[in-house]
Amino acid sequence: MNEIVRKAYAKINLGLDVLRRRTDGYHEVKMIMQTVGIYDVLTFKKSGKEGEFPNISISLDNEELPCDKGNLIYKAAELIMETYHIKEGVEISLQKNIPIAAGMAGGSTDAAAVFHGLNELFDLCMNLEDMKKLGVKIGADVPYCIMGGTALSEGIGERLTPVPAPPEAYLLIAKPDINVSTRFVYENLHADTLKQHPDIDGMVEALKAGSLKGITDRMGNVLETVTVKEYPVISQIKEEMLKTGAENSLMSGSGPTVFGIYKEKETVKKAYEIIKGLGLAKQIFVTEFHQTQEGRA
Repeated sequence: MNEIVRKAYAKINLGLDVLRRRTDGYHEVKMIMQTVGIYDVLTFKKSGKEGEFPNISISLDNEELPCDKGNLIYKAAELIMETYHIKEGVEISLQKNIPIAAGMAGGSTDAAAVFHGLNELFDLCMNLEDMKKLGVKIGADVPYCIMGGTALSEGIGERLTPVPAPPEAYLLIAKPDINVSTRFVYENLHADTLKQHPDIDGMVEALKAGSLKGITDRMGNVLETVTVKEYPVISQIKEEMLKTGAENSLMSGSGPTVFGIYKEKETVKKAYEIIKGLGLAKQIFVTEFHQTQEGRA
């Protein structure tokens, strides 16, 4: 097989807690990660020729992203090719749909798709655990993105426990016209002074019970304590989502993307039009929770 096409799904955090800053500089987290139906499309082709190792060519449809080692796609491909001594070249093209610098793991999920794509393209026989062990070298969210679905994420994000999917619901996802640095958010988070922490254990139980209300009542993200202060528009979007009938709304990851969970399709459609009309967000999506099968898109 000389060409593989993979979908790379975005994620949101139904709950995000930071327990402490470790001595190595990383933060210990406890999160509920959830794949959603917004995705990038990556195409992988063998170049048919050997060249300077590693022979990786990347083409993008978005000028904001680099085509070299500054892109996690390149880093993932380079790591795989070096690990498995792949001499043949590979061409990777990306159709970008997931908002950039949005707290939705856009770069990490693209890197995860590289693991799946090159595994199939070069018959590497990696299983999910093999891919996740390599993936964490690229980024803390990559192992989760390799697996996908609904998961409890602990440690620096690499310790993953699958949990039952939430009940069916509709999502309104809105990204304001700002980019947020994850590094800035974590560097300015003082985990030891946080007064409130989301009930992640309770959310796991709500997921097991299939209770949408149990999930939405426990939604929380401690990173909002940093990001919302810098960008009040995040709070505005959350408030508007609640006004338009969301069960709850939350910032995803380090932001600035905000999502709301709605029970009814008509309600979320009306909310989309209202928030679009207010001009609070540059990119707005109506979507649903997405479940992958054994980490495959």
